[in-house]
Amino acid sequence: MKKYEFTGETKVINDCERIVILRRIRSVAEFGFVKAGDIGGWIEKEQNLSRENESWVSGDAMVYGNAMVYGNAIVYDYATVHENAKVCDDAIIDGTASISGNTKVYGNAIVYDRATVRENAKVCDDAIIGGTASISGNAMVCGNARIGGNAEVCDDAMIFSASHILTIGAIGSGNNFITFYRNKEKGIAVKWGCFLGNIDEFLKKITDIYGDSKYSIVFRAASEVAKLQIDLY
Repeated sequence: MKKYEFTGETKVINDCERIVILRRIRSVAEFGFVKAGDIGGWIEKEQNLSRENESWVSGDAMVYGNAMVYGNAIVYDYATVHENAKVCDDAIIDGTASISGNTKVYGNAIVYDRATVRENAKVCDDAIIGGTASISGNAMVCGNARIGGNAEVCDDAMIFSASHILTIGAIGSGNNFITFYRNKEKGIAVKWGCFLGNIDEFLKKITDIYGDSKYSIVFRAASEVAKLQIDLY
């Protein structure tokens, strides 16, 4: 299926140490919401966007490197998919979201706004990631999970529903955000600034930093709320 062609318009971007030449695409067939003649977004090479099914890159979205968009996936607006990332099935990437590394976004998943998914993370099923949320490491976010705001999910997270994560902030002397989430060992992990560990390690860290001050009391209260909120089973 000859789904698209190159318009001849190009632009150059600097991807770390590599200069990338992107080419704008134009549809030559009607499929999904796309009409023949519609101007699409930017890709580096044909391998970035499948010519099968109804996948599409729209607006000023960019797909490059070894990234692949296929199935019925759509990349909109100013979103970026690059490195070795894969977006497939009926997934939607929107806004200025960035998908990179060896990540895979699939199923009916939606990543939008300024959210980032990177490293080896997986987002699937009906999960929705928005705001400035960051999903990284070997995290898996699936099911009906909803993650937004300033949440940071990383390492070995295993999140399938809203009851598997809690973000609180601004909190503490630095007015930062703190994210509690279920990990693959069915424990509670904590991401707070540069700190990443389990909830017991976090409470020890707080005692070491704040002693018995007001901030220590506030963080301990937040941890108790997380224990009540996060479903480990």
